[in-house]
Amino acid sequence: MINDVKVARAIIESFTRKLLDYLEVDVAIAGAGPAGLMAAYELAGDGYKVAVFEKRIAIGGGMWAGGIMFNEIVVQSEARKILDELGVPYKQFDDYHFTADAVLTMVTIAEKAMNAGAKIFNGMAVEDLVWNGERVQGFVINWGTIEPLGLPVDPIAVYAKYCIDATGHNAEVTAKLAMKNKVKLNTPTGGMMGEQSMFALKGEMDVVENTKEVYPGLIVAGMASNAVFGGHRMGPIFGGMLLSGKRAAEIIKAKIEGS
Repeated sequence: MINDVKVARAIIESFTRKLLDYLEVDVAIAGAGPAGLMAAYELAGDGYKVAVFEKRIAIGGGMWAGGIMFNEIVVQSEARKILDELGVPYKQFDDYHFTADAVLTMVTIAEKAMNAGAKIFNGMAVEDLVWNGERVQGFVINWGTIEPLGLPVDPIAVYAKYCIDATGHNAEVTAKLAMKNKVKLNTPTGGMMGEQSMFALKGEMDVVENTKEVYPGLIVAGMASNAVFGGHRMGPIFGGMLLSGKRAAEIIKAKIEGS
């Protein structure tokens, strides 16, 4: 027989155990879009403890909507191998462009990441960073509804060996680090360079090239990397997002294994 109190107790106890277990991780990722979840899949699959924090209830970032809410995405030839690896069905449009269902692609990446061991905390925002004056050491998290409502609710901290900013066009985590602490970023200007207008060919190259450690302990991936390094936006072609997430994971694995 269903007991309402037992239902509530089951939820509270299960979630609390999960959160407690992920307050100290190998990698903490801000943003559960394609780049963030691709990085989570790659890292968790290699045995790293990974937590992903998404301030919205829905994960997926911009991939869900495809182009102007036509829920199909385009992936270029260089990234088709990732769809093959994930087992996402796609269709060839011409010699270079391939299309896939946006919803199926996103849920597949999420499923693969979680089955590999990554934990996704949706409705949970990264509102600040843990910083010791020299290195990013983790995230400061709170419920996603707190900041928009202006409620005076203190957050909690999550410690991580490395963090990934995959928050999209606003690069919220890196922007907060630079603004609050006046640090010099690993960019040509030392600061946030800002995203440039749409130029898909260049943007897709930029997003992989710009996936790098922007400050000790913090890697930028996806559109956050172009926002930080002054790359172009590229619209509803998502190969670069997937390749960027994979690249972010490779950077972190090399750093942890080499330390």
